Amino acid sequence: MIIRKLFEFENAHIVRFCSSKRCKSSIHGHSYKVEVLLESKYLDNAGMVYDFGLLKTYIRQIIDSFDHAITLFNQDDQSYLHEMKKYSQRWITLPVNVSAENFCRVFFILIDTLLKQTKMVNGEQGVNLQSIIVHETRTGYAQAFKDDAYSDILPKISLNDIEFSPAIKAEWNDIDFYDKLKNSYIFTNPKEI
Repeated sequence: MIIRKLFEFENAHIVRFCSSKRCKSSIHGHSYKVEVLLESKYLDNAGMVYDFGLLKTYIRQIIDSFDHAITLFNQDDQSYLHEMKKYSQRWITLPVNVSAENFCRVFFILIDTLLKQTKMVNGEQGVNLQSIIVHETRTGYAQAFKDDAYSDILPKISLNDIEFSPAIKAEWNDIDFYDKLKNSYIFTNPKEI
């Protein structure tokens, strides 16, 4: 069985090296929609794959980190990166170019890591991230699965190569959240939300 939760965020970027002249040469933004699809063959104590309310905790925090931020490719021109960080409090740097496809892969790795490091307390079993869909526009989206996120033929994405600005971290429930995620900390789902 698969469940789906939709999240939204506003983000700016440049997609270097793409065919579209405007996209590769001008900062622009999108109203993104992100679909998180979870699967399991089992249901928890309430007859659910995973309580939708639980998706509003750390998973929403991950996606909300990208809201009203600029996302930067860490291999871009260093003076450009410096200026963007200088004039925007909310920024994220990624080890891959900032396309919808790579957003899918980044979100997959972040959320998959979180789920693997989460102790579930309401009878949830075998809950896996099935896929991530990122709608960049009303008519266009990308979808990634586990094989895409951890591909041997695509550029690697490591949690250590993703950086969140201090302003983003300051808004998290726990300022050390990302360090904990990178260091295999076990998160425990709340018994009640």
